[in-house]
Amino acid sequence: MNTEIRNGSPVVVARGLRKAYKNKLALDDTRFEVPLGRIVGLIGPNGAGKTTALKAILGLVPFEGDLKVLGKDPRTQRDELMNDICFIADVAVLPRWMKVKEAIAFVAGVHPRFDEAKCRRFLEGTQLKPDLRVREMSKGMIVQLHLALVMAIDARLLVLDEPTLGLDILYRKQFYQRLLEDYFDEEKTILVTTHQVEEIEHILTDVMFIRDGRIVLDAPMDTLGERYTEVLVNTDRVEAARALKPVDERALPFGKTVMLFDGADAARLGELGETRTPGLADLFVATMKGTYA
Repeated sequence: MNTEIRNGSPVVVARGLRKAYKNKLALDDTRFEVPLGRIVGLIGPNGAGKTTALKAILGLVPFEGDLKVLGKDPRTQRDELMNDICFIADVAVLPRWMKVKEAIAFVAGVHPRFDEAKCRRFLEGTQLKPDLRVREMSKGMIVQLHLALVMAIDARLLVLDEPTLGLDILYRKQFYQRLLEDYFDEEKTILVTTHQVEEIEHILTDVMFIRDGRIVLDAPMDTLGERYTEVLVNTDRVEAARALKPVDERALPFGKTVMLFDGADAARLGELGETRTPGLADLFVATMKGTYA
């Protein structure tokens, strides 16, 4: 049977993934899909299973369950699969002794879809000269180099694992904005993990929350506003609001109460108090309550 991915088929299909480390389940009947041509955020607290899920997709860790990536099984077809995948972890890990030209030569030697000429075009207009070493670069220059290396790889799936860890907010925003403007198109798919929700909310098309090895939210970003509503509940309506079974409740100063509802009737919620669409960070905090105890 031909397992090549067809137009419109999901890039990643995971069913019942399970991975245990000693006595802890990193993946626990994990199920999700990554659609083609989307930017998907896999978001969860430390230890939730984000990195293990990525390692499974990349064929870097054994696991139980069924997983297809670009129509292939990463456990048995990893070499073939890596022709179409680019994986980037922390952008701050480039060896400090390495020169720009050495970084380019290294990536050219390990990835068959790397376009050296395109990489050099990305570097035009920057201060990144061929003999400049990483230790001589500012953080912003390191981001520029890493982006040039990434964007010159014509990969169908780009996997980013906490890519901006340790960078200042200015460089984090620059990284994601350049990725969006100069790399992403409808034929490429980006899967990014992070626990810094706010910094990637604006670029995502889809979001998945992972908690204790399970996907607890999986939705396109443009549907979240239709599904979730936050209400600043009037003092005399608190009990009526609780009767509608909010998924989260938090107290504000001066006796105010904010409740989060999933799929509740908008007209009934409007009778309880002021309503608004919650941000992704609000949903994340509500979903992950108790995991940081």
